[in-house]
Amino acid sequence: MSNPLKELAQFGQSPWMDFISRPMLQSGDLAKLIEEDGVKGVTSNPSIFDKAISSGSDYDEGIQGALDAGITDPEAVFERLAIKDIQEACDVLKPVYDETDGVDGYVSLEVAPTLAYDSDGTAAAAERLFSAVDRTNVMIKIPATKEGLPAITSSIAKGINVNVTLIFSLERYMEVINAYLAGLEKLSETDTPLKSVASVASFFISRIDVAVDNKLPEGSPLRGKIATANGKTAYKLFEKVFGSDRFKSLAEKGARVQRPLWASTGTKDPSYPDTLYVDGLIGKDTVNTIPPKTWDAFRDHGTVAETITAGVDEARQQLETLLEAGINLSEVTKILEDEGVKSFADAYEGLLHHLKDKVASMAGGGPGNASRESTPNGLVSRIWGKDASLWKSDEDHKSIIENSLGWLGLPETMSARVQELTAFADDVRGFESVVVLGMGGSSLAPEVFRRSFPKRDGHPALRVLDSTDPETVEAVLAAAPAEKTLFIVASKSGSTTEPLRFFDYAWSKIPKGENFVAITDPGSQLEALAKEKGFRNCFLNFADIGGRFSALSYFG
Repeated sequence: MSNPLKELAQFGQSPWMDFISRPMLQSGDLAKLIEEDGVKGVTSNPSIFDKAISSGSDYDEGIQGALDAGITDPEAVFERLAIKDIQEACDVLKPVYDETDGVDGYVSLEVAPTLAYDSDGTAAAAERLFSAVDRTNVMIKIPATKEGLPAITSSIAKGINVNVTLIFSLERYMEVINAYLAGLEKLSETDTPLKSVASVASFFISRIDVAVDNKLPEGSPLRGKIATANGKTAYKLFEKVFGSDRFKSLAEKGARVQRPLWASTGTKDPSYPDTLYVDGLIGKDTVNTIPPKTWDAFRDHGTVAETITAGVDEARQQLETLLEAGINLSEVTKILEDEGVKSFADAYEGLLHHLKDKVASMAGGGPGNASRESTPNGLVSRIWGKDASLWKSDEDHKSIIENSLGWLGLPETMSARVQELTAFADDVRGFESVVVLGMGGSSLAPEVFRRSFPKRDGHPALRVLDSTDPETVEAVLAAAPAEKTLFIVASKSGSTTEPLRFFDYAWSKIPKGENFVAITDPGSQLEALAKEKGFRNCFLNFADIGGRFSALSYFG
């Protein structure tokens, strides 16, 4: 049976997996994906690491190793964990690197997103991480901000492989290409072979359609088209520049082209085909970094053909029509870049918060430490050690249980967030009403608190909507003016039907992000929705806490 993922190679495209985790490496799943699906590379980012580190115990051994080595700073602990994963992934992909003569087989590691507007800091971090990983097939991700451009040039000039991330506009893409070429020109003045350095330019796709579609009327023929059109136009620019005399002189010395990499290729709008941003951007010298869900979909029913060079005139016409409709794509992409930088930085800060809590919990051993061994068979100690064999013996159940015991450290974890929550409460005191939109575990604790404590003067009234009865829904939402109400959309999975429909109805009353807050797990559909709609805040709960155990977490 044919595999569309493997067939991409016939058209010069390399599929990279937009995901990495320690279990993926230790189980042999990455090696299996290379053999069965033709994986040619792997990318990572803070959100991916945060989800993996905060959702269970897979990294506890590594964290303990850092503590044993006297390392307690969350950023240093994270780098230690990430570098180990990247090294192992590089080793698994090294045969791909060798077989393709250094074209593929790369694993990407991002500099701290908080350095996005710091040229010198980014350049120094890139050099330090490249040296620390110490693998020829690692790529360091540098954001395509104005400040990131000099860091790209200096990194390439030092022989560091670079994955330039967060590219949205054609104008910035041209600047990224120039930064790469300038780095090659500097490198050519040394004894380092130009062939030894590689780079990709990560052009973000689906987020453009999300932003543009929100500005287009329903039924517009441009909906769902602009992201692909932008990508095709970028590819024409790639062909032009890397066919120029400037690059040819470098190519004669062994320089590689900087391949366009299509990033953010998971479909955000469920009404669009789930392989839309893979099917439509296939062509020579390109990479598509595909998230797991889209990866599975493309393997199952992807369409393989050279599409990147098809319909280019139509793509240009679509971009012109968009401008005629009063939508300036340059302005849209500038906003997307700013939002992308903030999103990555927020995810990184969230990761460090989770690590700080975990480090503190593991270093202190958690509450009740003194009396743990006084119980028969060390029962209490085994619970605090998250020993799933207390409940089940088979591995599948044990894995589920291990990833559901985060409530053990909640008193310490949430104590560290009192200042954050107090500041948030002060910020929203101007609202007359706060309505929690949730079901089950996401609303039980708030409902108990609502019934247990009277309204305080000078604070908004708390209401909880956890019923789909139309009269109840209408009564709760009509209790205060919508513009004076803060809606808290609460869903652990982020995809529970009822809270999302509650949100739709509330949004129809007051379509302003400042009136909405989300509480959900990292990487959920609701987190993406909160970012898209500009929610006032999105509190990312801990993925290893079940809904019925979440009273002391953000949900409570």
